[in-house]
Amino acid sequence: MATDQERHDQGMTVRREVLSDAHVERATAGATELTSDWQDFITRVAWGDVWSRPGLDRRSRSIAVLSSLIAHGHHEELAMHLRAAIRNGLTIVEIREVILQSAIYSGVPAANTAFRIASEVFRSDA
Repeated sequence: MATDQERHDQGMTVRREVLSDAHVERATAGATELTSDWQDFITRVAWGDVWSRPGLDRRSRSIAVLSSLIAHGHHEELAMHLRAAIRNGLTIVEIREVILQSAIYSGVPAANTAFRIASEVFRSDA
């Protein structure tokens, strides 16, 4: 059983690989007394426990995350995870297909918003 510190260290490694060093530096540098426990929690649990599991590769995890974020309308997180999906090896074509697939199960308005956000993200990252 991994210690909290080992889970945190593993989580930080995966978090940096998926989201980028720059993103993680911004997120953790802005931690306050209010948010420092939250940063530790998501690093240990989301990244150290779930994203580190061997059952799915990172491409598959990105597809699942994009679909869920689209379905629930988490637009700020969607922009971040669109970038992560590219880092995890998805292509723009594959991301387009994920958004199209999401339209069937999450609705056309959700897909419209996802396409808008993806267009903004990929235009600004180009």
